[in-house]
Amino acid sequence: MTTEPKSFVRSEEMLERAQQSIPLGSQTFSKSRVQYPVGASPLFIQRGEGSKAWDVDGNCFLDFVSALCAITLGYNDPDVNAAVTNQLGDGTIFSLPHPVEHQVAERICEMVPCAERVRFGKNGSDATAGAVRIARAFTGRDHIAVCGYHGWQDWYIGSTARSRGVPKSTQELSHAFAYNDLDSLDTVLNSHRGEFAAIVIEPMNISWPKSGFLESVQERARAVGALLVFDETITGFRFSNGGAQELFGVTPDLATFGKGLANGFPLSAVAGRADIMAEMEEVFFSFTMGGETLSLAAALATLDKLCTYNVVNRLAATGTAISTGLESLIKTHGAESFAAVAGHPSWSFLNLSNTGDYSSLDIKTLFMQEMHQQGILTVGTHNVSFAHNEEDVAQLLKAYDSVLPTLVDAVKNCDLFERLRCQPLVPLFKVR
Repeated sequence: MTTEPKSFVRSEEMLERAQQSIPLGSQTFSKSRVQYPVGASPLFIQRGEGSKAWDVDGNCFLDFVSALCAITLGYNDPDVNAAVTNQLGDGTIFSLPHPVEHQVAERICEMVPCAERVRFGKNGSDATAGAVRIARAFTGRDHIAVCGYHGWQDWYIGSTARSRGVPKSTQELSHAFAYNDLDSLDTVLNSHRGEFAAIVIEPMNISWPKSGFLESVQERARAVGALLVFDETITGFRFSNGGAQELFGVTPDLATFGKGLANGFPLSAVAGRADIMAEMEEVFFSFTMGGETLSLAAALATLDKLCTYNVVNRLAATGTAISTGLESLIKTHGAESFAAVAGHPSWSFLNLSNTGDYSSLDIKTLFMQEMHQQGILTVGTHNVSFAHNEEDVAQLLKAYDSVLPTLVDAVKNCDLFERLRCQPLVPLFKVR
């Protein structure tokens, strides 16, 4: 019995329409046609429930993208929905602050080691930009050392290949160094001695920190008079209730949060030492929607659930089952030459590498095409949510068991392009 291939006709028609009014047809690069190969992928999602999402063609997918790690509990979580619905009856925004603002701030201060004061934004980019601004105000310096991905704003994106539109003078103030490479950090810090306001780093992304690495970064920040800022937009409330800083036992001066803070509702936070955060009484970091109550109510419900149900342990256990199973399948099917597993269990990666004939993106295109036909929505990461269960893990590993041999055969027989029903993905920019 053969299964009818999934069709994405409506998605493709919708993309044509959307591009008439929206550049790329999407508000987010990572959700657009530059990330999902047209002709082999769903391009628009209609709704989500738990660990699953339905596209506009009616296809059901087990979703391991989880809205770019913004969904920690699962789509349409009933406890979060109830909190938001209850708040909606009172209103969403007011002429004065609402009590839920300090209620959420207090909860973050209880959970996060570095948090003594908190301010809210809407995106992770808001929070990291705010942290950089107050670091500059606090130190009286301008230069920033960066490691990882920190959003779209000028101070950071000017240090990447996506710097178009950023003034050169701004680009020259941010300096990238490599993760787990203290020599590269030393080179950066020595390039402008005494001029660094902050070291901004994702405490973990693809690779685990080497023994003593984060502690050494903290020591160097103190030695040069710079603040240590952990960008925990993803790791916060995912790796541990107190974030990666709690997991690794290194407390930064400032930290930024977003993504799963409110289980997909738009909210971010910058938190840190009281004396540094006091700069925000003068530094302008202000949003009309900064105290929007629906997202704050969602955050309060999310944080309550994290504490009540030990969510992060569940994420780690589910993710460990995925990583262990996938590592075994990679060996079973002889895919070690181009495939490997990396990352924290709650946010792990299938790393694809170049072969003699194909780039990692060529292989990723075929991988995504075949996984989408298996009913798995993926970009090569496993962004685990509380809603993912043992059946979901089994379904994911069954899909890998089917798709990995296809990739191995395509590489071995040098017929990968002939197997594609779409154009290969093209490089964006690499930050991890």
